[in-house]
Amino acid sequence: MAAVLEVTHPQPEIAVLTLNRPEKLNALSYELVEALHAALDALAAADNVTRVIVLTGAGRGFCSGLDLTAPNPAEAGSGVEFPRSGMRWQERIAELTAKIHRLRQPVIAAVNGVAYGGGLGIAAACDIRVAAPTARFCTQFIKLGLGGCDIGVSYTLPRIIGAGAAFDMILTARTVDADEALRVGLVSRIVESPVDEALVIAETLCGYGKFGVESTKQVLWANLEASSLETALHLENRSQIVASTSGEMREAASKILRKS
Repeated sequence: MAAVLEVTHPQPEIAVLTLNRPEKLNALSYELVEALHAALDALAAADNVTRVIVLTGAGRGFCSGLDLTAPNPAEAGSGVEFPRSGMRWQERIAELTAKIHRLRQPVIAAVNGVAYGGGLGIAAACDIRVAAPTARFCTQFIKLGLGGCDIGVSYTLPRIIGAGAAFDMILTARTVDADEALRVGLVSRIVESPVDEALVIAETLCGYGKFGVESTKQVLWANLEASSLETALHLENRSQIVASTSGEMREAASKILRKS
């Protein structure tokens, strides 16, 4: 039986995680959620080697959300009764978005089809999103008789596309195609092969200083919560001075000077 998650390294510094349940449009089963947690934990521990992560789906979809054929798997409940078991499963899925967010490595979502529900939540937790022309995005949760806010979208979407557009997507659960996603800023590029494009971006990032890339991701996310411009500047200033001590700045400057 094929693994529900494939982890490959097209080069040592880049990892590609491929959700591999194409017959279910890569819906989130218990096995897939646990495989994702294990892979993300391993990559977090290997950040001295793996510098960029690409996340995509096999077949026609990125991820269609929760596998509704098993919405509350017994394994996820740790033997406790409902609703306690349901809360543990809910928290386990939602923790994926927080785990992606916390990674030191930039994570690029290569969205190759539907990104619905939890799939949208996972994509929105990534740092960069590129999409195929066939990509489709939908929060979906409210259509299932649930609240529309789940798996981090009430936090991530307003920060990516603004409150007005996010409220529209979350409350109406309407489907957003690739062109609209680009227009509102949910994705930054539309390309025929999002994985190939994500790998080009990953190679670009690997050409920059290790501390510089890590600190840039951390400062960008932190300053989304900054209370003022002054607060943001303080964090930027300190990060730049620390970066200047790594030796990477001197090396980069020497390369630029040799080219001039």
